[in-house]
Amino acid sequence: MPTRAEQFSGLSVALITPFRDGQVDLHALKEQVEFQIEAGTTCVCPVGTTGESPTLSHAEHERVIAAVVQAAAGRIKVMPGTGSNSTAEALRLTKWAAKSGADAALVVAPYYNKPTQEGFYQHYKALAEAVDIPICVYNIPGRTGKNIEPETIARLAELPNIAMVKEASGSMDQASQIIAMTDLTVLSGDDSLTLPLLAIGGRGVISVVGNIVPRDMIALCRAFESGDIAEAQRWHKKLFPLCRDMLGLATNPIPIKAAMALLGRDTGELRLPLTPLSSEQEARLRKTLAGYGLSVPT
Repeated sequence: MPTRAEQFSGLSVALITPFRDGQVDLHALKEQVEFQIEAGTTCVCPVGTTGESPTLSHAEHERVIAAVVQAAAGRIKVMPGTGSNSTAEALRLTKWAAKSGADAALVVAPYYNKPTQEGFYQHYKALAEAVDIPICVYNIPGRTGKNIEPETIARLAELPNIAMVKEASGSMDQASQIIAMTDLTVLSGDDSLTLPLLAIGGRGVISVVGNIVPRDMIALCRAFESGDIAEAQRWHKKLFPLCRDMLGLATNPIPIKAAMALLGRDTGELRLPLTPLSSEQEARLRKTLAGYGLSVPT
């Protein structure tokens, strides 16, 4: 059975926001979009967790969305992060994304204020009724402090504009419930769980490591889609140590920005309160990248 937003199946990449001397580097951002287009990526997701959205000003948030849509020029789908713990703010950002030409909106569950399940429902309902673009519900209780229960997501699936779920609860049981109860397109929010999620009916991943090895993650998804399970497992085994270390060394996006700096694709700059890897952590990251087969300049 086809899911609701099959056009977003496969690899989406959660883009970093490049900084240079403390400012958003729009030139580097456009280069990232080109890199993903050349790789054959389905969709790019700017200004999410990986894009350090909590430390972007409202003006910067809007500028990044507009720059990515412009750089994409219809050649790759764009699904920016537009979530907030304020429904009014999420509504403003989601309307901005729709007006700017985004193909969908990635809306994280309201964080810190820990709404009830009814609060989650009313939050997403307000957004879904205000815009025409598809909305992806981003459930990541490890960051937001509260889970959106499968029954609530099933209620949300009754709204036509709710089309996808970025499932980052880490629970295959929860993902299985959502897939069984709805026709929503479920995308993995954890790189290392991409293959398990595909196996239960997920349709792809919104990836962090896709910033550096998009073709490999695409190969995993395509192998599974074509029924070559052994090849999909081979890619999973190869990618797993990289995925594990991207998340295990430090909080995302610290390791992926460090990796991109080591590979000559970013300055590696972060905004406080995020801080760079220690020299010991960087040495471990170098070893991981080299072990994967990536060439790290000295």
